[in-house]
Amino acid sequence: MSVEIRAARPEEFDEIGELTVRGFLAGPYGHLPRSASRLALERDAAGRARDGALLVAVDGDGRLVGTASVLRAGTPYARLAAEGSDEAELRLIVVAPETRATGVSDALVAASLETARGWGVGALVLDTGARNERAQRLYRRAGFQRATEREHDEPGIGGIHVYRFGFGADEGALLIRLVHHDELEAVGRLTAAAYTSDYPDLPADYLASLIDVAGRAARDEVWVAERRSDRALVGTVWTPREGQTISAVARPGELDFRLLATAPDARGLGVGAALTRHVLQLGRERGVSQVVMNSGPEMLGAHALYAKLGFARLSEREGPIEVAPGRFIEIYAFGYPLGAASSISAA
Repeated sequence: MSVEIRAARPEEFDEIGELTVRGFLAGPYGHLPRSASRLALERDAAGRARDGALLVAVDGDGRLVGTASVLRAGTPYARLAAEGSDEAELRLIVVAPETRATGVSDALVAASLETARGWGVGALVLDTGARNERAQRLYRRAGFQRATEREHDEPGIGGIHVYRFGFGADEGALLIRLVHHDELEAVGRLTAAAYTSDYPDLPADYLASLIDVAGRAARDEVWVAERRSDRALVGTVWTPREGQTISAVARPGELDFRLLATAPDARGLGVGAALTRHVLQLGRERGVSQVVMNSGPEMLGAHALYAKLGFARLSEREGPIEVAPGRFIEIYAFGYPLGAASSISAA
């Protein structure tokens, strides 16, 4: 859906307030009682505009179909961005319920990031309820990272997740995020190129599975590494959604990953290590006991990477697996135990 993202106009404030109320009523917490102060916050578009920037999404017919508030630190409606901090805060992103899954929320988040970046702050922060999985995927697509040390429980809602997007030079050369819909084919080509550069005689059915990023993204999570300098996609890895697995090597309470791939022209830049560390961090966020994966015995470069990062062989889980009807291959299994004492090795 094509929309224009712009600053809200004063004559639109009442409509924006009602859109905000309607959007939250249709969300995962819409069944909960709303306090008078919460309803006042949702309706007070003028107050949010005074606290920073009030953005709206407008469709081709001129209808308001979404809104987001980017708040300066220490202003009345900011909760996370405290006075004196080098942060801005994103709150109250909503879209009209009838326009969900059309890209409006992604456009609002992108515009919010550009707004905060233009203010010269070091980061944009936000929070959302643990049950709001749709919003969490939205923030992960944009490249936000969990800030678990700032999380808490809220009466009546439960767990609150905090996310942060840093703008500083010390954030690293790579942005790791969930794949966008319009990148699926490109990530398929990247994955195939990475594997065929080392293994040029891959069977056709396995090659087809490498290219099928759309199938993986529809049911699981496909992450990409984007080079910040030019926004080029240079790597990818596949993980399940929380509580699920994608390979026979995983046990209940573990997180597994597959198809770690680096673009051939980006090798040697730490892309594979960065993606693997990201998976380890996901495991910590989800409270799993171990991160595991399987690998072919000939993939010596991958084995060296896993050993360097602190993985160990799980020989008791190794053996032949069926990769296509009637076709089996031997696999190696690796695991990284997680816990209070574990640490991620430096590249």
